[in-house]
Amino acid sequence: MVDETLILRKLSELEEYTSQIQGFRSISVEDYKSDWKSQRIIERTLQMMIETCVDIAGHIISDQKYRIPESYADAFIALKENGILGTNICRTMEQIAKFRNVIVHHYDRVDAEIVVGILRKRLEDFDRYKDTIVDWLKNRKV
Repeated sequence: MVDETLILRKLSELEEYTSQIQGFRSISVEDYKSDWKSQRIIERTLQMMIETCVDIAGHIISDQKYRIPESYADAFIALKENGILGTNICRTMEQIAKFRNVIVHHYDRVDAEIVVGILRKRLEDFDRYKDTIVDWLKNRKV
């Protein structure tokens, strides 16, 4: 059985992180590149947001006894396979999960333009994911 309280707590954390990172939406690429403190705050907050989304997926997968994902990105595919995520949000979350690996492992250094682009244009994707999970929780009870 899905631990709804746990998932709702994780969704609340995601909302909090999203709210906190909003203050950096207007940062320029140049300011981001030149300010290591902003880089650290933004990258770590994005990492926590992504990992929270993966945690939510993992709890649902485990509780529902879906197949075990092979990667963070694959966790979202497993949710899609079971009708929880639609194709578009699944693709978006897969990309976000792959971006987490770039942040964590510093593959070829983190591209400042991509980070700033996420801040300006992609934070809503986290809200879409949250809304999708909330809708799934509500529809399970019907």
